[in-house]
Amino acid sequence: MTLKTPKAARPDPRRRLPAVGALCDDPIARPLKARYGAAALTRAIREVLAEARTRIAADTEVLPTPGALLEAVETRLAQGVRETLFPVINATGVVIHTNLGRAPLAPEAIEAAAAAAGYANLELDLVTGRRSSRQEHLDPLIAEMTGAEAGLAVNNCAGAVLLALAAVAEGAPVIVSRGELVEIGGGFRVPDVVAQSGSRLVEVGTTNRTHLRDYEKALAEHPDAKVILRTHPSNFRISGFTSAPSLESLAHFAHAHGLLLVEDLGGGALVELAPFGLADEPTVQDSLRAGVDLVLFSGDKLLGGPQAGLAAGRRALVDRLEAHPLARALRVDKLSAAALAATLRLYRPPCDPFQAIPVLRMLVQDAATLGGRASALKAQIAGIEALEVEFVETEGYAGGGALPMLPLPGRALALRTPQLGAEDLALRLRTGRIRVLGRIEQDRVLIDLRTVDDVEIPALARAIREALDLGG
Repeated sequence: MTLKTPKAARPDPRRRLPAVGALCDDPIARPLKARYGAAALTRAIREVLAEARTRIAADTEVLPTPGALLEAVETRLAQGVRETLFPVINATGVVIHTNLGRAPLAPEAIEAAAAAAGYANLELDLVTGRRSSRQEHLDPLIAEMTGAEAGLAVNNCAGAVLLALAAVAEGAPVIVSRGELVEIGGGFRVPDVVAQSGSRLVEVGTTNRTHLRDYEKALAEHPDAKVILRTHPSNFRISGFTSAPSLESLAHFAHAHGLLLVEDLGGGALVELAPFGLADEPTVQDSLRAGVDLVLFSGDKLLGGPQAGLAAGRRALVDRLEAHPLARALRVDKLSAAALAATLRLYRPPCDPFQAIPVLRMLVQDAATLGGRASALKAQIAGIEALEVEFVETEGYAGGGALPMLPLPGRALALRTPQLGAEDLALRLRTGRIRVLGRIEQDRVLIDLRTVDDVEIPALARAIREALDLGG
């Protein structure tokens, strides 16, 4: 029998990659170190080498040269310092677009935030020279616009719910209908928020039907309960064989049994939308008149302001929220406080909020206005070679959990070109010098004019031309 001599193990090519220190000391790396700093350079080199090892192990790359590695390092460093947040023309027809920052601010709110960007009397009484509360800029405005005794703002609505439950439930059971155990954006769920507040959730009723007797049973089993939490459904509706107590009857029940009724209203409408055909969206004032003790709502949805969570209700309860330790962790910053105050002032007469506040203006636009805007855009992109433009009727949405399932009839231009598929055209529009977000339907890019301002039409036309590489 002949014994075969085993072949020598093939050397691991990854061992031939240069060391981190060798690349740091390479002459090519010196200007990178001077521009970005030694720590950033070292970190980028480690990351690039790790990726190279992975590709070599998978036999998808030959051994890169030190020059190629440092070129990849330079690219990574440049990407790390480039801007990532850009203005975008919203041509989706979704008014409160969460991925685009929800409500666009009114000019007055933008000016107020800019004015507060330097030093500002956020927590200073200019008359006495003593420290004050940042809530003093917002409390009277929230109370005035909602009809509540007092108001408070924190950094978002989920934070307002968390703070309210922590401050007024104080670890006691919180009673919630099973039909209101909703999940909001980002995977956050009402049961989780209740748990984080230190309280214990008590579920009552069923998904589609909850009665006052269900609350009575829960209270009999949990006599230490302090709060009933009412959650307005966001992004969905349950229809058909359904039943739930009215807000008035639930408030009467809560108060008769010594409980507080707290409502997470979400949308934050301060004006009636029904006259414009946008029904089924309660206002904050409706809830307070129904007897809710604390109403919690968003600042950057139907209210039309910056990201914030507002609480409106009885003075004693709002004071408890402001005094709670969580209030500091969740407090609103000076730019948001300034923009929110400016937005709330736009609800004062003689100002018309449906004209002054962009979200409300976009929601109530009529077909003639949208059609005129579509015609203006079509005229500015006329003559672009090989671009097919079709005027279409479409449907937009409020978005942001407001007015769920209610389509908003609109007008759009459908763009198609044989040079590019719809996905490629949409990509070019998103990543061009002027960034535009539309939507794709039937292999066409739809430019929905509900969410495009008149002043944006020239820039939008330029963006379409540039996306087709035809100049502007």
